[in-house]
Amino acid sequence: MSDNASVTNLTTNLTRRRFAQIALLGTQAGRLFGASGAANAIDRVLREGIQRRNIPCVTAMVASADRILYSGAFGKRDQASGIAVQPDSIFAIASMTKAITSVAAMQLVERGKLKLDEPVARHLPQLAKMQVLQGFDAAGKPVLRPATKMITLRHLLTHTSGFAYPTWHEAMFKYTQATSPLPPGVVAPLVPLMFEPGSAWQYGYSADWTGRLVEQVSGLNLEQYFQRNILQPLGMSDTSFIFPPEKFEHLVSRSQRQNGGPLQEVPRAIPPRPAAFNGGGGLNSTAPDYIRFMQMILRYGRAGVRDEILTAKSVEAMSVNQIGDLSAGKMKSFMPNTSSDVDVHPGALDKWGLGFLINTIPYEGGRSAGSLAWAGVYNTFYWIDPTRGICATIMMQFLPFVDKEAVGLLGDFERAVYANL
Repeated sequence: MSDNASVTNLTTNLTRRRFAQIALLGTQAGRLFGASGAANAIDRVLREGIQRRNIPCVTAMVASADRILYSGAFGKRDQASGIAVQPDSIFAIASMTKAITSVAAMQLVERGKLKLDEPVARHLPQLAKMQVLQGFDAAGKPVLRPATKMITLRHLLTHTSGFAYPTWHEAMFKYTQATSPLPPGVVAPLVPLMFEPGSAWQYGYSADWTGRLVEQVSGLNLEQYFQRNILQPLGMSDTSFIFPPEKFEHLVSRSQRQNGGPLQEVPRAIPPRPAAFNGGGGLNSTAPDYIRFMQMILRYGRAGVRDEILTAKSVEAMSVNQIGDLSAGKMKSFMPNTSSDVDVHPGALDKWGLGFLINTIPYEGGRSAGSLAWAGVYNTFYWIDPTRGICATIMMQFLPFVDKEAVGLLGDFERAVYANL
């Protein structure tokens, strides 16, 4: 079976007819959501929310497939200057980069440069002979064995490769302690797998390696590839791995909560140019720019009337469960100052497509079943709701990830959006 045929067979639950309905719903949403009272209600939720929760600032946007439905910005860019944050303020979006990397990989699948189910070692020979961590001996030394399965692009896009971040995987955390912690800024480290590819879901370095794969096959670095094939065609002019000094006034400061204490602001500084570009994180962006990316998904791959970023078949494949009976999105933290335990949809069995978390049941008062979502570690969040024809993002800028106050404001915002549709 050809790779394109396998994509087609995997998307029986999401048809072109449904995407036509999505486009219509997006237009209807634009008419329903135009009243100033609706915007004022969401403004109030965000303005009062950051005050009550002691969050420095927030920007948020909601859109249909073809128009902006809501835009708001509240709080201060940084406490030292007292300058107000703006709708187009620039945030580090961290793992919101992963969805863009997934789109890049799917473009190369469409062009016949990659296949979802062939070993990625064909292009990245360093992944040909992977080791799996079995445990630790009496002295605490890692015990490894050869992997019996090869990693594929499908494994990388679904986080079933076996790669894990130490932040959310106990054995990987112990491994980094037993060997040596990874230096900051390392992209796609060649570490042992925590399980055989395809046998479990675990958040980790999969998107880092997807980015390396895109670079290897395209002959471009990730910044060049993104700009030429995704960001510029979508008009995402404020999104880049390389922070331009002339935009420093738009950069929002980060804050850090240590051991459950109050947030402490980190002084603003121009982010240094990265030594390597990371498909798993590293982009700086704005709410308006990321909305453009999500609108492309709502338009089943189109940047506009003529320009196509992806085919509808690829968007469909990205938007349906690709991990079978496995569960996705719940992670216990072993580095509490970086992340709290992750469970943004308690009591639900969520899935993963080719780049997105997918909720199988609706959020109470919020997004529909089958919505696509993920987040960045500094508490930037997004979701795409094909059933209602809308997408939304809310951006904050502090650690730890899924801090209870950040998740609380996310929930308040989401419920306000749907209450005012």
